[in-house]
Amino acid sequence: MTSKESPQKEKNEEQEPQSKKERILVLHNDDYHTFDYVISALIDICEHDVLQAEQCTLMVHYKGKCDIKNGSLSYLRPMKNALVQKGLKATID
Repeated sequence: MTSKESPQKEKNEEQEPQSKKERILVLHNDDYHTFDYVISALIDICEHDVLQAEQCTLMVHYKGKCDIKNGSLSYLRPMKNALVQKGLKATID
């Protein structure tokens, strides 16, 4: 391998992770839903355990939003849609 081939290979390796970029499912605060409702949604939809769901709900309440799941867009989109169908505000960043 020559030194000219090495930079090209590194450039291709850098492009691969960007195309498969990990996304974040974010839950945003609202003034309409109870803590129990949000906790139940996180357990049912995102498969959080009770403690994790409670902690995420508290973070959303006090900080305005919380990262609730990481993954590919195709993995997160159904969860986001299900949360939105339950009337919660969720986005994928």
